[in-house]
Amino acid sequence: MIKTKGRAAVGEEGAEFPPSQSGDHASAGADARPSLSDISACLSFSPDDGYIWLNDQRMILMHGNAFGALRRELIDSLGMEKARGLFTRLGYIAGARDARMEQARWPDADLSALYKARLHSFEGMVKVEPVRFNFDQKNGQFDGEYLWHHSIEADEHIAAYGLGTAATCWMLTGYAMGHGSTLLGHLVIAREVSCRSMGDSVCRLIAKSAELWDDITEDMRRLNAEDFVGSPAGSRASSVVVPVTGLKDSAGMLAQNAPYHAAMVGASAAFNAACHQLRRVAGTDATVLFTGESGVGKEVFANMLHRISTRAENPFVAVNCAAIPDTLIESELFGVERGAYTGAVASRPGRFERADGGTLFLDEIGTLSPIAQGKLLRALQEGEIERVGGSRSTRVDVRVVAATNVDLRQAVRDGSFREDLFYRLNVFPIRLPPLRARKDDIPLLMNHFLNYYCDKYHRRVVGFTPAVIRAFLSYEFPGNIRELQNLVERGVISAEDDGVIDLPNLFTSGETLPPDVLSIAMGAGKGVLRNAQTETGEVPDPSSGLLQMLLQTQGDGKSISLEEIERTLVENAVSVSNGNYSAAARLLGITRSQLAYRCEKYKLAGGEG
Repeated sequence: MIKTKGRAAVGEEGAEFPPSQSGDHASAGADARPSLSDISACLSFSPDDGYIWLNDQRMILMHGNAFGALRRELIDSLGMEKARGLFTRLGYIAGARDARMEQARWPDADLSALYKARLHSFEGMVKVEPVRFNFDQKNGQFDGEYLWHHSIEADEHIAAYGLGTAATCWMLTGYAMGHGSTLLGHLVIAREVSCRSMGDSVCRLIAKSAELWDDITEDMRRLNAEDFVGSPAGSRASSVVVPVTGLKDSAGMLAQNAPYHAAMVGASAAFNAACHQLRRVAGTDATVLFTGESGVGKEVFANMLHRISTRAENPFVAVNCAAIPDTLIESELFGVERGAYTGAVASRPGRFERADGGTLFLDEIGTLSPIAQGKLLRALQEGEIERVGGSRSTRVDVRVVAATNVDLRQAVRDGSFREDLFYRLNVFPIRLPPLRARKDDIPLLMNHFLNYYCDKYHRRVVGFTPAVIRAFLSYEFPGNIRELQNLVERGVISAEDDGVIDLPNLFTSGETLPPDVLSIAMGAGKGVLRNAQTETGEVPDPSSGLLQMLLQTQGDGKSISLEEIERTLVENAVSVSNGNYSAAARLLGITRSQLAYRCEKYKLAGGEG
């Protein structure tokens, strides 16, 4: 099966299509992995609408030989190595999605029990036989070995190409990496050490925490869609292949000694799409406009664009337009001649001149005043600048890259941004996704920031508790990557040496946790989590509206219908969950499709997640 996320299934006449069993959380306890019947209860079919659901994930059935034909087409058109990387990344995303589904469906199950769930066996990809499973809760390290029987990838590869000399269960290997990394909250590297397509009797996989391998360069190269992801500063990404920065080598130092600010970390589809666009435009001198919410990494992308361009040997000059007063913007951008105004005791070049031959990055360009916009437009059109107080024009060769977190088209309609400047900047727009749209990357980012700050502050923190991992995967991160970075830094500082980062180390500054996070730590952590939430305000009780209704009805002597009770419960659950259907469904103990049907019935807003 290959899965894509979609909205809840509702029939033509509003009828819901629940799973074959109750939508309540499965009964898998903390010491037992979810059984086949538990997993089967997550599966529902809606043939009238063309939907198949595995919990809240949309699935498709695909003929095995059609999958094999797709595989052959990609290998023949892309080449063996590129096709291998593509299927590895596809498997990583599938494994990460399944891990998130398992954590949401069985929030009280032990981490090792979820790891052994082997959901990809249920999905028809392979039969998994565990050989060794070691997970050290104290140091967070994982080491496992598995036998794969009846791998569809091996079957289809042998049918198309016969026996060879390399392992071919690429998607399954990526699945093991994505599933393990998401469950454990740090990078897990998996390698297929024997394969039936090599003439072996059975396929064999070894999966371990990244730090337990001697060298993960090749593994990360296949996980990254572009080879510049994780490149150290100063390298030419087109010719140098390095692992993702932030991963520790055997000596415990940052890989390649790459600086944090240069790191681009991710494997999700949304992240890779942005990287492909970056590669496409890097070889040109076209103006690039990065858009997206605050904290998504616009300056990191702009810096990487410069480093993989033909201008890499020349300066990269960044300007935060919001930090420069209107009275100084002209002198900052274009320079000033001595005596131009009181205090100008010496001539100095502006940012355009300093970036000559290289790249000028204009961050938060939407904050420029109308006067500054006009002066910038002239410089872009003419390719010439004139210093304040100067009498001659200077020609500059600068590639302009801009970034904004506001909607410039709307700003043009509102009259706060010049239309001609917008079209001058909007040559090649790249929209960077928010972190909530690339949650598959959260485990990689957690690992990256953990290692970076442990090295920076000379701390020894071994990882995150399962409660933190689940909280991060549920949290919406309004501050995006910057907020995740800050939380991990806070955790590294607060946690004990040789310990792990737990929830009390993190959400201490008024962050609004999603309601479903309240169920992720059913033991001692539950009280801690409730306390962390109530420091800034009480968590709304989904049943409060119902209680008020019942009390008022009792006092007035009026009757109340079951439909009113149901509507109140559903409306409060959706409100508490900020419109997230998946979270609201978990609060009510029903499936997402059942909740979607009731929201449609009562005309309630929501539907995210």
